[in-house]
Amino acid sequence: MRHFFTILNQEIRMLLVSPSTYIAAVLFLAIMGFVFTGILESYSAAPQETSPAAVFFQYFWLPVFFMVPLLTMKCLAEERRLGTLETLLTTPVTTTEVVLGKFGAAYFLYLLLWASTGGFFSVLQHFAGDARFVERGPLIGGYVFIAVSGLLFVALGVFASSLSRNQAVAGIGAFTLLFGLISGLSFVEGMAVLDLEVMRPVKEAVSYAQVFQHLEDFSRGIVDTRQLLFYLSGTILALIFSILGVEAKLLHG
Repeated sequence: MRHFFTILNQEIRMLLVSPSTYIAAVLFLAIMGFVFTGILESYSAAPQETSPAAVFFQYFWLPVFFMVPLLTMKCLAEERRLGTLETLLTTPVTTTEVVLGKFGAAYFLYLLLWASTGGFFSVLQHFAGDARFVERGPLIGGYVFIAVSGLLFVALGVFASSLSRNQAVAGIGAFTLLFGLISGLSFVEGMAVLDLEVMRPVKEAVSYAQVFQHLEDFSRGIVDTRQLLFYLSGTILALIFSILGVEAKLLHG
């Protein structure tokens, strides 16, 4: 792993000069700013039981569906299309270092964009003058969830990019995987067939992977090690499949 940090630094610089990064950033801040404004309007109209932070993070899926594909679709697909990936791997750099470096850069930008939303809550606390509007528990829990779940989301985007030479196909693939994980499993959990006794293990597995339930637990300060294991193991598997995908594509041209 001697060259990992070199690749990481290079990838961060490339992301910072990529138009897709700034498109993702503008869309992200615009959407989340609109969401935050809507939340404040609802609180000004009538008292609410939950804190603004808890409601804000319930919309995490909105930017994830487009931001992660935009950040990851070029990382391996574009390299393969241009032929620079093969050239890079002829140097003393392993496939693992390349994949982890690109994953680390995309994850860094992902965290940086979400960290920028902290300004929303700083402005709210400054002008509201009431600490009850910015409860630390849901706020900290929400950001911890964003950091932990983001590992898997970004890894899935990298995996999708490893399967194609086309950026658009990689972006669509990442969107499909993320949509299936975040929304698709919620739909599957409600299927009547899972109520059968023989399907109980499947129902338990689907319930275990409910992302919105994980968010609710984190927002209440509940950190379940099973949930952490889910995201960490899923991230590792997605990165392993990415490495194998890149190597398989190189072997078969």
